[in-house]
Amino acid sequence: MARSVPHPHVVVHPPALDGSRRVTADDRPLGVASHLDDVVVILRLADLDRIEVEEEELIEWQGGGPEDWPGLSEHDA
Repeated sequence: MARSVPHPHVVVHPPALDGSRRVTADDRPLGVASHLDDVVVILRLADLDRIEVEEEELIEWQGGGPEDWPGLSEHDA
């Protein structure tokens, strides 16, 4: 019988003054994201690409959800 592998506690931290957000897994820094796509890349590089970034049960979004990037203008989207 296959055992379920628990995924790490992934946190996208509140936006910094420039709008970027730190990403950690089990308190281990993974990177800094400036956009939702950056979170996807950071998780892929950490071999966590099986996690759906917009699923709030799997990722703790602090200071706003996956659509909240205060440093991002409409022209950058």
